[in-house]
Amino acid sequence: MDLRLRGKRALVTGSSRGIGRAIALSLADFKVDVAINFFRNRTAAEEVAKEIEARGARALLLRGNVANEEHVARMFAELEAAWGGLEFLISNAASGVLKPLPELTLHHFHWTMDINAFALLPLVQELLRLPARGEKAVVAVSSLGAIRAIPNYTAVGASKAALESMVRHLAAELAPQGVRINAVSAGTVDTDALKHFPNRDQLLDESARRTPAGRLITPQDVANTVVFLCTEFASMIHGQTILVDGGYSILA
Repeated sequence: MDLRLRGKRALVTGSSRGIGRAIALSLADFKVDVAINFFRNRTAAEEVAKEIEARGARALLLRGNVANEEHVARMFAELEAAWGGLEFLISNAASGVLKPLPELTLHHFHWTMDINAFALLPLVQELLRLPARGEKAVVAVSSLGAIRAIPNYTAVGASKAALESMVRHLAAELAPQGVRINAVSAGTVDTDALKHFPNRDQLLDESARRTPAGRLITPQDVANTVVFLCTEFASMIHGQTILVDGGYSILA
């Protein structure tokens, strides 16, 4: 399948594991050069870089915390020096505090918001500064917690809702400049991040039982949709949040 992506360049934040890793490798399958952003685990990022290069694409390691504007500016300076420009930005890096309301503090809330939502702003601002070969596309990774109540998910859910709102507003402003911005909201995906949920096993069992498609979502399912949104076939999709949940959210 030729998606006409060969030679394009992408930055995937938080791409050393989980959904970010699947997105990075899927883009590389279509010969997109991928910059891998990580913060702590360089070994895992290096392994992803090797897999990208084995697929015939270039890889670039960019260490930095996306919630730190100075880190973001430095990463984009390194990317520009190495590759000259960028077409695709995948805002996937996420964190957050999973606690019941009595245990949540404003520090927890600000930390979660800064990484999951507000980081999109400097990332997009830096993307606008760089030259590109054709139109640019931005995809932010969200979750069903933006629209559904999940136990202990207050701070993270609010941050994902803010992220989706930012996607809509930025899309409306930047579409005339040839920049497409969308979000992909994933259903329950069994990644390392889910290990931090105190009710992980219950969440997995319930999600599998209630999903009409008959199975849980995989990182590859999310990656497939992200890749599609980067293609010219999605040229008239702007400011949308695409649900990838096997039909879970359509049930009452």
